[in-house]
Amino acid sequence: MVRPVLVVLFDGVQSLDVSGPLEVFAGAGHATPDHVPYPLTTASLDGRPVRTQSGLRLAPDIPLAAAEVEHTLLVPGGEGTRHPDPALVEWLRTHGPRAERLMAVCTGSLLLAAAGLLDGRRATTHWAFCDRLSRLRPAVEVDPDPIFVRDGPVATSAGVTAGIDLALALVEEDHGRETALAIARHLVVFLRRPGNQAQFSAQLAAQTARREPLRELQQFITEHPAADLSVEALAARARLSPRHFARAFRAETGTTPGRYVDRVRLEHARRLLEDTTDGVQEVARAAGYGTAEAMRRAFAKALDTAPAEYRRRFHAPLPAH
Repeated sequence: MVRPVLVVLFDGVQSLDVSGPLEVFAGAGHATPDHVPYPLTTASLDGRPVRTQSGLRLAPDIPLAAAEVEHTLLVPGGEGTRHPDPALVEWLRTHGPRAERLMAVCTGSLLLAAAGLLDGRRATTHWAFCDRLSRLRPAVEVDPDPIFVRDGPVATSAGVTAGIDLALALVEEDHGRETALAIARHLVVFLRRPGNQAQFSAQLAAQTARREPLRELQQFITEHPAADLSVEALAARARLSPRHFARAFRAETGTTPGRYVDRVRLEHARRLLEDTTDGVQEVARAAGYGTAEAMRRAFAKALDTAPAEYRRRFHAPLPAH
């Protein structure tokens, strides 16, 4: 089946939001040489070249007025989404519903939201703009954590490289795992990071400590989630009193030792559930929870689901639209 992809271009677009997914869709043609599964077309409002936020000039194929919205409409992000051209928003409002599949990369979600195309749907965007998306369109259920979200025919993703992950997921859905794997190998990327993977790790979510002993301690926590990571044990490793350690850790990372450990353990458990067939009890021990019940409580509190259900959702196929 042929699924034409139309990419909207505008001044201030993020070039990687355009080129990343396009390389994936174009790669499907090499992986399935008997046909071109994703004919690609780029279009700007007036058909003239646009300047990306990095200064690169992109020449569209056609003006939007001449574009046919046949299957997938891809809306990239970039600085140009902050104060978009009203004519572009109106074009999306009018023509977006005609697409069988809407795909927004990064702050392209802001354009879809401005056009009313995300109302009543779950969506995401770059973590730094999730609050803005919520304020722009309260009718959108904004999830700031995943790298991409699929809600029916609408797919939204986090920043830049997440657009590649989403495109690979769509190719896998359309043409199977082997085709997506061939593209991923060619691009030297993961076959597909799961959509529910967090936009950034515990280490990135927290600030990096200025002092070397605390930086080393952050690394130790990440590499040894099953160790004794109580405040007392960590303080002894940092050669500080528990009280001094807790104050210093929070001052330098922006979070408490306990919350940092909780996030690392949850992240590690999620990765094991996603990437291995280890039993829940085995995962609980490896992630530092000790018991399956303790891990179940942590998942219920943070993710509103149980570990077994989390694994089932991860391994379930993407819903068809």
